[in-house]
Amino acid sequence: MAWVTALKNRRKNPNSDTQRSLFGEILDWMLAPLLFVWPISIAVTHYFATSVANFPYDQTLREQVTAISRQIKFVEGNPQISLPGSARAFLRSDEIDSVYFHVLGRGGKLIVGDPELPVLKSTEVPEKTETGEVYFRDDDFKGQDLRIAFMYIAEPGAPHDSWVLVEVGETLEKRSQLSNKIIASVILPQFVIIPLAVILVWFGLSQGLRPLTRLRERIETRREADLSPISSGRVPEELQPLTDAFNSMLMRMQHNMDVQRRFISDAAHQMRTPLTGLKMQAQLATRENDPKQLRYALQNISSSVDRASHLVNQLLALARAEASEHSEQALVPVDLDQLLHEIVETWVVRALDRRIDLGYEPAGPVHIRGNVFLLREMINNLLDNALRYTPDEGRVTARVVAQGDFVMLEIEDSGIGISDDDAHKVFDRFYRVEGTGVEGSGLGLAIVREIAELHRAAASLRPHTANSQGERAAGSIARVVFPAHRMPPPTPAIPEHIQTGFA
Repeated sequence: MAWVTALKNRRKNPNSDTQRSLFGEILDWMLAPLLFVWPISIAVTHYFATSVANFPYDQTLREQVTAISRQIKFVEGNPQISLPGSARAFLRSDEIDSVYFHVLGRGGKLIVGDPELPVLKSTEVPEKTETGEVYFRDDDFKGQDLRIAFMYIAEPGAPHDSWVLVEVGETLEKRSQLSNKIIASVILPQFVIIPLAVILVWFGLSQGLRPLTRLRERIETRREADLSPISSGRVPEELQPLTDAFNSMLMRMQHNMDVQRRFISDAAHQMRTPLTGLKMQAQLATRENDPKQLRYALQNISSSVDRASHLVNQLLALARAEASEHSEQALVPVDLDQLLHEIVETWVVRALDRRIDLGYEPAGPVHIRGNVFLLREMINNLLDNALRYTPDEGRVTARVVAQGDFVMLEIEDSGIGISDDDAHKVFDRFYRVEGTGVEGSGLGLAIVREIAELHRAAASLRPHTANSQGERAAGSIARVVFPAHRMPPPTPAIPEHIQTGFA
């Protein structure tokens, strides 16, 4: 049988990574215990069959011993027995087994019966022996096993050494035949029942695993591009967790494919214009003979290359942020104020070139849980956006504000400002406010939103509040609100004199 072969193979190589059959595994675990229990059931059946077979024949021996004891009379303390020939013939009338008996008096002296019947040994005498009570023991005689019933009889008050012993022994042929019949009546049907049970188990498993087969067929018949969830209808309860896990995997795959398609589409769309401009400027440069015009064309090419490089970097940053959304990259405690301070210092030179007052307001240690690489990318995009839309000699201020269970990162500028309508759209990809005259890719704030969502934070860009005259102040505030992270209190240092044991 296949399951037996599989079981042998697993025993030879229990750590094998070869493919296994779920059907075979279940069949093994169902039939292997049956093969183990079957010999035990045979032994138990034999034990109870022997007990059942002994009971009626022990009763017969009990009656025979009792019948002989009734024939014994005591005359002046001496036992006398009158056993008619018919009674002796009755004891010898068994056609299958041999029956022996004897009656022993004081000192084991034979009164009547078979002298060769084994005498009761002192070690076989029950601890509490009473007259008139029938006891049983096993012995052997002439190579045959005997079942012997015995009884002590005596006059009331007679000493123990004057008791008369009556014993009747019988061979065990009838008992063996009855025991074998009982065992055969129980075991023989099992040779029919067990194979039938195996067939029924095989059939039951085949029917029970049909839902798994149907689920496999539903998956196999799907189109290659179909990543829609599998319907849970008609799915057994035991397969529901597997179906849910598979649907979750399909959702992650669908998300990753959507991100890849969107990135390819965005990159193809956004790179087409700068590459076309570069090609036209290069063609114009090849036709120029005037060194001044050639130099001007090369400067335009360099500027276009910078814009294209910035666009590529923005696209890659956006792709990294989206890929991190479902990654297993752990968020660790980060001092946001210290990180902001480090990043602001790297933008000072660019701010000085445009005479922009780039400020930083320290707040002390303020912790959140985050990814340092992505947080750095987000802050760089916020500062880049603020500096782009702030005119020369303007002002940009960066700060971190802790408010209870939240931490706010704010980048405030004195730039051209933003309307309420545009404030809701600037976080969309490639959206740019019209009429600003500022070049950009329209991806900076989209990157900020993606990274903020990864950190369970909310990003917003709002205009300044109105002044006392009700007019809107110039500039805007970019704000990202994070959940605060409480750092465990530091372990107090042990004073040196306690460490050394000296005051």
